[in-house]
Amino acid sequence: MTSTYTGEAIGDGRLIRGSGGVHVYTETLRYQTEDGPSFIDISEDVNEVVQRSGIAFGTATIFSRHTTAAIRINEHEPLLLRDLARLLRRVAPQDTYYEHNDFSRRTVNMNPGECANGHSHAQHLFLSTSETVPVMDSRLVIGTWQSIFLVELDHPRPRQVLVTVMGIPHPQG
Repeated sequence: MTSTYTGEAIGDGRLIRGSGGVHVYTETLRYQTEDGPSFIDISEDVNEVVQRSGIAFGTATIFSRHTTAAIRINEHEPLLLRDLARLLRRVAPQDTYYEHNDFSRRTVNMNPGECANGHSHAQHLFLSTSETVPVMDSRLVIGTWQSIFLVELDHPRPRQVLVTVMGIPHPQG
């Protein structure tokens, strides 16, 4: 059996229409972060992508394109977020020795102006690069207290979050 696909650009996103009825929409969200660990609530931005996608039922995958910025679901309560930031700093303190930060020995994946960020990579190990959330009636299905966060673990910089929505589109008519 052969499947056919057609694609089209929608704003900053891209929609692929599968011949079997399943559509895939992808869009990149861009953020300028602050010093880490910090939590940016991106829930509403992701919901807007889901609505632009035209997909009624399926899943949304939210993916960080970075090894020092994670995606997590948790409660958006300011004191809890401070607790979580403190926990991450205890798990992988910035002032601990990391071979990754030893630029006299490190020879791979080096960039001009490279910063010492071994702690950020170590913190990321305990988090995740992505989350997948159900979509129903063109909305994310998350709990009352759940929010989707981009978690910055390094220094301020531009970040990209890829949102891919897969599923069944709204019925035509």
